[in-house]
Amino acid sequence: LEAALLISVLLVLTRLLYKIWNQDLQITLGAIYIAAFLGGAGAWLYAIYTPSISEWFDYVGQEVVNASLHVVSLILLIILAYLIPSKHFSSRALLQSRAAIFCMLGVVLLALVREGSEIILYIGGFSAQPENFSPVLFGGLIGGGIGVSSGIFLYYTLSSLRHQWSLKLCLLLLALISGNMASQVVLLLTQADWLPYTPIAWDTSMLLTESSVTGHLLYALIGYEATPSWLQVMCYIVGVIMIMVSPLVRTIWPARVDGEKENLVEKRQY
Repeated sequence: LEAALLISVLLVLTRLLYKIWNQDLQITLGAIYIAAFLGGAGAWLYAIYTPSISEWFDYVGQEVVNASLHVVSLILLIILAYLIPSKHFSSRALLQSRAAIFCMLGVVLLALVREGSEIILYIGGFSAQPENFSPVLFGGLIGGGIGVSSGIFLYYTLSSLRHQWSLKLCLLLLALISGNMASQVVLLLTQADWLPYTPIAWDTSMLLTESSVTGHLLYALIGYEATPSWLQVMCYIVGVIMIMVSPLVRTIWPARVDGEKENLVEKRQY
């Protein structure tokens, strides 16, 4: 679910930015296939070596590795927001747009590694129990279908909006996803005793539990937690701010996508 929602936001964002920068921000099918293949291979390797990885760093290796994946993904998202050409076009515009595409594909690849390895471990854990394998596989397929369907629903919902509102909502969701990644890094490293424990900021479990359907959706999309620590909250805010103050947001947010396209193309030609 988390990977599907992230991919949907990036797909819509890429399509909208392509309308502004034309050929400078076009992701080819070959690049998508390569990212998907590498993500699947990485997930398979990670799942196979999880028992060994979990013994690293005094038996907190899995938490540290997952936190590292989140950190790299967060860095790529921040670079993405600062790399895309903003107001002025130059000879470096094409290089910047290609680097932005690399960042997008890198985020998707790491998401596939992280989420795919969990799926492989989940199914592999029941493969030795024939009486439970079929129900688990069937339930996993239903869950996977729900996750993919949620991503498709979000994609077409964002695509159905007017360009200016769709782009602004994508940027906002991208900022919230970045905050979610920063919060998850804190949670994982706190569990590994690499970061100090801090008091609980609030408790909203009475209003909305994380185990509910809505709680799962909000967790995957914006990182909702009923009992976050103060350190998680602080890092979440920092992750959101890093995206919201980026040149991409400051340039696109107040602009009309349809009207700005012609102006930006004229500046580029000039």
